[in-house]
Amino acid sequence: MSIQLITFDLDDTLWDVAPAIEAAEIVLRDWLATYAPRLGALPFEDYWKIRSALLAEDPGLKHRISELRRRALAHALHSAGYAASQAQTLAEEAFETFLEARNRVELYSDARPTLHSLAQDFQLGVITNGNADVHRIGIADYFQFALNAEELGIGKPDPIPFQEALKRAGSSAELAVHIGDHPTDDIAGAQGAGLRAIWFNPQGKTWEADYQPDAEIRSLSQLPELLKRWS
Repeated sequence: MSIQLITFDLDDTLWDVAPAIEAAEIVLRDWLATYAPRLGALPFEDYWKIRSALLAEDPGLKHRISELRRRALAHALHSAGYAASQAQTLAEEAFETFLEARNRVELYSDARPTLHSLAQDFQLGVITNGNADVHRIGIADYFQFALNAEELGIGKPDPIPFQEALKRAGSSAELAVHIGDHPTDDIAGAQGAGLRAIWFNPQGKTWEADYQPDAEIRSLSQLPELLKRWS
């Protein structure tokens, strides 16, 4: 059958996310040192303790990583002596600073050419558990929609994000393909919802799960030819 819809994971599929997150953490710490000096240098271990406690209180935050970070920041700021309202305001400003830096990603060299090529023949969408923003990054024009766990309240590998993608595209599962790097979230998740799943594996890792992806690629530039064969 012909393919109608291609959905993409974002982090570690269209770019290497680690450098962006590391840089954003530095930007956040510098901002806090300047605008929230009472907090001081919040040890990373303390942040994770706060984060873990918030998750224990509200497990649903696991799928809302932006809200989780906002709450963790507000909690830390309030504990440092800022009034609750001021802590909340500072947390919002700090998070926005973090988010802006977090979205300064360096796309893989073949990402834009591949998206441009595929957009001529297929509907393209995004399904991400992260808080990358295709509008901030400047690639929104390639996609008909972008779904994230924060808005849906549930993330991959649950079938709901994939089902919502099919609904947005007016497509059926057998006419859709998902591309991602994560064996569980992307491959098992997509296949569990009835889509074909392509494992993006640029580092040549060994597949260890007891199920198999429908295909494996080492570079995004391999996608058009693979999809042409499937179509």
